[in-house]
Amino acid sequence: MVHLNVDLIAKSSNHFKSKRPHFTQYLKKLTHLNFSNRNIDDIDDLSVCKNLTVLYLYDNQITHIRNLGFASNLTHLYMQNNNITCIQNLSSLQKLSKLFLGGNSITVVEGLEQLKELTELHIEDQRLPAGEKLLFDPCTVLSLSESLCVLNINKNNIDEVRDLAVLSKLTHFFAAENHLQDMQDSNLQELVVVISQWPQLQKMDLRGNPVCQKPKYRDQLITVCRKLEDLDGKEINELCRQFLINWKASKEAKKKVKDEKGQITFPVTADISWGPQHPYAYNYSDYLGKRKPQEFGRPGMTTRSDPVRIDRRGVRPSQRLSKRACLCVHRTFMNFTLKVGLCSVHFLK
Repeated sequence: MVHLNVDLIAKSSNHFKSKRPHFTQYLKKLTHLNFSNRNIDDIDDLSVCKNLTVLYLYDNQITHIRNLGFASNLTHLYMQNNNITCIQNLSSLQKLSKLFLGGNSITVVEGLEQLKELTELHIEDQRLPAGEKLLFDPCTVLSLSESLCVLNINKNNIDEVRDLAVLSKLTHFFAAENHLQDMQDSNLQELVVVISQWPQLQKMDLRGNPVCQKPKYRDQLITVCRKLEDLDGKEINELCRQFLINWKASKEAKKKVKDEKGQITFPVTADISWGPQHPYAYNYSDYLGKRKPQEFGRPGMTTRSDPVRIDRRGVRPSQRLSKRACLCVHRTFMNFTLKVGLCSVHFLK
């Protein structure tokens, strides 16, 4: 078992082995401490290191975060690739801005409520039990909403991000190799709704999620995130963004006009009079032995008020058929009758 303590620091600092008093002064002024990949499994008392700002403890065997209450000036803490199962004992690190906890066995993001200056949280690729996903404590997420800018949750079996919508300061979001997919409602994607709450987002990586296979996935995210510069490792061209924004606006405008047209109704009034649809219909009733009154005009049309000249049969001179035309009509009628008679005789035979 290897514990991180003052003696271990002294052994690694050969220059101060023979000068113990000077070594104490060295520890008090120490700002960076790197003990990565040293098989360390626990942290002992390091309270003498009052000015420590950066601590590297990645690639070790640490199971618990403890004995860091002294490090009130710590700004960077690297503890990825250990055996940590719970985020705890960090409330005194008031100046901590970057926390690296990837590659551990953490199941819940919690215990960060007091870290008001935390801007980066890297908690990717946790060794989770089969069938489980990384969870987020609502109180912790809410407390980070005013400071957190970078969030890395790659490879954590996450299938929805609605709890992260309150992180309005996010500029970088990494959630690759998860299980994010769209909602059942075909008109609205959960991911689009959440990302619309992050107006400062500049870079996002969602590669390896089912949602990436949806039609117009990239186009929708680009139009929602107006400041997005990089999506899934591909740079976003400003000309392309403006084209998509204009296309979306045009599509919405056309849809609005179509909806408005669909709401127009045409009331039917009782004073509509039905009659001949063509104002210049000819009256052949004389030649069929029947006389019918002339009816011209459509509803709403203005008709002549002056008297119309007609002959004794009630037909306008302009509508009177010539004798030759009458004979043609009569001949056509007789031919039709003859053909019908011949067909009938043939049928009876």
